[in-house]
Amino acid sequence: MSSDLEAASEPFALFNEWFALAKTKEINDPNAMALATVDAQALPNVRMVLMKEITPAGVVFYTNTESQKGNEIAQNPQAAVVFHWKSLQRQVRFRGPLARVSDGEADAYFVSRARDSRIGAWASQQSRPLEDRFALEKAVAREALRFGLGEVPRPPHWTGFRLTPLYIEFWQDKPFRLHDRLVFRRESTDTGFRTERLYP
Repeated sequence: MSSDLEAASEPFALFNEWFALAKTKEINDPNAMALATVDAQALPNVRMVLMKEITPAGVVFYTNTESQKGNEIAQNPQAAVVFHWKSLQRQVRFRGPLARVSDGEADAYFVSRARDSRIGAWASQQSRPLEDRFALEKAVAREALRFGLGEVPRPPHWTGFRLTPLYIEFWQDKPFRLHDRLVFRRESTDTGFRTERLYP
């Protein structure tokens, strides 16, 4: 597979090209990304989440704000994410500050989710101790009964975050570990990117 990094001048167009290819090659969740945050003791934490939108404004994911990641984001609203498409031998990294999406954006995405997922967002006290699986099932049944056949609104503790990148790195596997690495970086979220290549 030939590298397309040589001619790249804009990171989001390049990402969209790679992502379009990943959607045809990856069996499961080409939009999966590892999200790294830090806790109050500056201890890093990483987990897999799903990217739900990417535009020049940034990368969007959704979560319970009372979860471990939600609490860490509240304390330090910065993060890093990485997409790894093993079948393509490519990865893309983003680093930057986080901000909540608007209520309108969060509402629009929430209503697009399966009804059982919306009920689950009410039932799950994400990241907190769970007595046993039956306790979760009871909570789901309770919330399903509460909403009946009516609409399931977005919980106040559930929203999205947008990572606006200061740093984007594209990585392409090459023979003998001599990989291609192209970086787009900028000083602030309202300035332009400059590019540089890195040694593998």
